[in-house]
Amino acid sequence: MGKFMKKVLVISPHPDDEILGCGGTLLKLKKKYDYEVNWLIVSKISKKYWPNKKVLSRKKEIQDIKRKIGFQKLIELKFESGTLNYSNLSNLIKKLNVNVKKIKPEIVLVPYIDDSHSDHFFTTYAFNSISKSFRNTFLEKILVYETLSETNLNNFNKKKFTPNVFVDITPFINEKIKLMKIYKNEMGKHPFPRSEKSIKSLSILRGSQSNFKFAESFELIFDKQNI
Repeated sequence: MGKFMKKVLVISPHPDDEILGCGGTLLKLKKKYDYEVNWLIVSKISKKYWPNKKVLSRKKEIQDIKRKIGFQKLIELKFESGTLNYSNLSNLIKKLNVNVKKIKPEIVLVPYIDDSHSDHFFTTYAFNSISKSFRNTFLEKILVYETLSETNLNNFNKKKFTPNVFVDITPFINEKIKLMKIYKNEMGKHPFPRSEKSIKSLSILRGSQSNFKFAESFELIFDKQNI
């Protein structure tokens, strides 16, 4: 189909964050606009802490998501899940910087920095260090996504997620649900926050804020326009 119009990079602390936060948007950018979408996963689970069956299952889930979304590149930094902290922050920044420079995305999607999970905080905190436009001149837009069970449950932080960008994902909502169901161990029944009902409810809420049937929302952090 020729040259991709734009390169997109979604950075997820854990596999499933990318679907919860922006699965519909990724599908839309790939299938409707023919953008090149890429996926960087920060953490992994290992046999040191998890049953081998779970580790193997997670590897298969990642490959299934890669194929169904149509990611051009998949990068795994392989930090142990739940271990991101200030002591390994410099290593995280270095690895993020190397891989972001390899892909050269115009658009980057990152988790909300005040999510309740520390891996989310350190992922976006680290990316902030390499988001300077004079360092990585290819960057045109940085969007922060919300992750059910993390963004909406940052109970001790006064700063709440305040979206100012809304993407109509109405044609892709059912596909988003199907993709989340690939992560069998991460889904549950309502009122569990990562449930089909919760995902659809949030999409309906964001749609009601933007006159769409179903929507995903983001905080726009950086937008470079040559107008």
